Amino acid sequence: MSVYPSLTRALAEALVDILWFVEGCEDDQMNPDEAVKVLEGATHLGTQLSSDQRAEFIGLIRFMAAEESDPSRREFLESFPEGFGLVEEES
Repeated sequence: MSVYPSLTRALAEALVDILWFVEGCEDDQMNPDEAVKVLEGATHLGTQLSSDQRAEFIGLIRFMAAEESDPSRREFLESFPEGFGLVEEES
């Protein structure tokens, strides 16, 4: 049996893992230009979601953040919706 309750949750976990890795890479681990392309691509993906899909994804991310025991990963998850263009940043 899967450890994930849904395919959506599994894919959200995978996307977050990839983006957390890319964002944390040093220049000698990944070409900075390529890292920016990956991060911008993910941000663009978020802008293509319907409002219902965006709300579902944000809810998943917030749930994942609440469950997270690693403080640095929790912080990444908490800032994810704003950082990847899923919601407007507060001014």
